Amino acid sequence: MSVLTYHSVDPKWNSTLAVAPERFSAHCAWLCRTRRVVDIADAVSGISRHGRLRGGAVAVTFDDGFEDLYHHAFPVLRRERMPATVFLVAETLTSEGHPVDWVDDPPPYPLTTLQLDQILEMQEAGVRFESHTHTHPDLTKMGDEECRRDLEASRLLLEELLGGSVHGLAYPFGYHDDRVCRLAEKAGYRYAVGSSQRREPVGRYAIPRAGIYRDDALLALRIKSSPWYLGVRKTSAFRAVRAGVRTWRARG
Repeated sequence: MSVLTYHSVDPKWNSTLAVAPERFSAHCAWLCRTRRVVDIADAVSGISRHGRLRGGAVAVTFDDGFEDLYHHAFPVLRRERMPATVFLVAETLTSEGHPVDWVDDPPPYPLTTLQLDQILEMQEAGVRFESHTHTHPDLTKMGDEECRRDLEASRLLLEELLGGSVHGLAYPFGYHDDRVCRLAEKAGYRYAVGSSQRREPVGRYAIPRAGIYRDDALLALRIKSSPWYLGVRKTSAFRAVRAGVRTWRARG
């Protein structure tokens, strides 16, 4: 099984994190036509039963909860009847709010995050919402108590606002280690997802994902949604090919 992660679906933001709405629509249509798209909970249950991600299915996730998801991704998900999970930074939903200060290449206009009424509408339509921590910190740089407080605060606030249990966590920047994984479990989460950047055993608190970015056309999506991708991309041969492609693009 493959778990994909998007961030933004925005026609104006010239960032690697932002996929154009037309491209996202094409991605979803292709996934629904050629893959079995399932809820992230299926990935978790597969790991619990078999100790690994089973092949043959794809789960779609979004990090950060940018407001453009409501305007550009949600209509597509609803049209395709496609399950998806959005990981929210909980403090953005408080009265004080939290600035989007974790993006390296922000657009020239303010980045906004989903409002509660938008989230509840999406949830009613079948979109799942989970935690992306309370303040989007690098958890590996926090002490145990500070890390635990952030993780618990996020889960408890989201459960209050969403009216149900919050089981999942997405590590900010994908950063985690064994200590953070243990703290996530102690904070009441049942699973956590990271990125594809680390070579490590797959487990309920270290579920790898393949990032989907602005320039990823259908060929890239086909590769990244294949069950062998996450294993192959760790090899030296893959890194050499990727470096060659980047050089070719830079010259092009």
